[in-house]
Amino acid sequence: MAHPVTPVTLAFIEFTAGCTLSVMFRFPRPRSLAGQLFAMQVVLVALVVAGCAVFAYATARSQAEEAAERQAGAAARAVADSPSVREAVRGPDPSAALQVYAERVRADAGVDFVTIMALDGRRWTHPDPRRIGEPFLGNTAPALRGETFSETYTGTLGPSIRVVTPVTDNGRVTALVSAGITVRAISDRLGGQLAMLVWVAAGALALGGAGTYIVNARLRRHTHGMNAAELSRMHDYHQAALHAVREGLLMLDGQRRVTLVNDAGRELLGLRGELRGLGVADLGLPAPLTGALLADHPRVDEVYLSADRVLVLNSSPVAGGGRRGTVVTLRDHTELQSLTGELDHERGFTEALRSQAHEAANRLHTVVSLIELGRAGEAVEFATAELELAQALTDEVVTAVGEPVLVALLLGKAAQAHERGVALVVTPDSRQLTAADTAPPARDLVTVLGNLIDNAVDALTGTPGARISVTVRPEGGELLLRVADNGPGLPAGADVFRRGWSGKGAGRGLGLALVRQAAHRHGGTVSAAEVADGGAEFTVRLPLARGAGG
Repeated sequence: MAHPVTPVTLAFIEFTAGCTLSVMFRFPRPRSLAGQLFAMQVVLVALVVAGCAVFAYATARSQAEEAAERQAGAAARAVADSPSVREAVRGPDPSAALQVYAERVRADAGVDFVTIMALDGRRWTHPDPRRIGEPFLGNTAPALRGETFSETYTGTLGPSIRVVTPVTDNGRVTALVSAGITVRAISDRLGGQLAMLVWVAAGALALGGAGTYIVNARLRRHTHGMNAAELSRMHDYHQAALHAVREGLLMLDGQRRVTLVNDAGRELLGLRGELRGLGVADLGLPAPLTGALLADHPRVDEVYLSADRVLVLNSSPVAGGGRRGTVVTLRDHTELQSLTGELDHERGFTEALRSQAHEAANRLHTVVSLIELGRAGEAVEFATAELELAQALTDEVVTAVGEPVLVALLLGKAAQAHERGVALVVTPDSRQLTAADTAPPARDLVTVLGNLIDNAVDALTGTPGARISVTVRPEGGELLLRVADNGPGLPAGADVFRRGWSGKGAGRGLGLALVRQAAHRHGGTVSAAEVADGGAEFTVRLPLARGAGG
């Protein structure tokens, strides 16, 4: 069944199309991602609303036409089944008897026309009496065969939905009845519904646009007004920077879970596998370092020890209010700390040499004065005794240790200790490595032995009869380094190798922690114990590699 386009339908289509086109073409194309999504979503909302409105209108019109068809059919069948109609058809003037009856039925049934006609199509009734006697405009063939049918046809009242049914008398078709409702009347009935539909569509479009604007305003804040190309380029730079930077970078969310860690950060912290989503406490890091990562306040250039590295940590909370997360940077301070230790030892050597030079000058003045006093024999005896004492110490250390770096370290530390009133001796059971043994790197040996001796000297300064005993020897495939003193000993239950533990005040406590780290780095062990007659004894065992050189 064809649906003619009415002026009301055209007006509704123009309204919905105009709303959609104004959204699509009136606003300039935005550059930001949020703006592009906003425009796209508004267009989609407009199209959905327009489509739903058109569908609702079409459905309402189809239902109205079906209702009109049922209404007209009921009126036509009621007239055809009326006995008075059959009796009037048999009379000499059917029009006179049926016109008033047909108009009354038309008014009562709410249809626009009820036409009763002869079999040849000549009208007996019509809403316009002037049309009585004229031929019926429309199809009557199915009704002549005894069938009831409906159609949309343009008659004297304009386009209408009509139902045509036969009037039968003893099984014989004697007349035809047509009842119908004009399309204009149906459109008038839909006018109120269409106005309501337009307002609902406009409200839905406004609500959809407002909701879309609110969502995209939030998106614009999160994307900082950047478009898709800028976000993609920023991501590419972000990935390149993460892999190119030499410092370790660790990003934590508000629950202190790992959201990002770069390659350098994995290497510095000794982390492997998938880390995203793991809590800081689950990374297996040392307790002080874990505590620093869990802290809420910023950290600036703080030094921490991992399994085999000295790390400088900086952390800063993510701005924006609330516990949003933390950004942590890590720098490898291991080499720098080692070099700093060596520099401290060299500075100590320099001070020792300066002191020795000052002492040698005093002794030289003594020898010169004895000669000037005519006591040459006493001068020779005094000078010989001093030379023998110095040479004896050097020979003792060289013979017992052998390693040039350790020899230099011990001679320098002996001079420093002597300046502070502490005697440093190498025990008789010390001996050199064999040619088949390869010791750990000399730098780590300096770190271990130098820090142990410095710690002992600091503990003994000002103690009468202070003495430090150093043992260096291979033993059971390991290099034994032992430093014992006769000082006050160790506090009960103290973890002296923990970073930060120190008896010398705040900001200290790194030396013994570095000793343990160096030992663990080479698979060795470190221990501290009380000496039977008082004092402390530190023992480090480092595995020796069996090789060609020693």
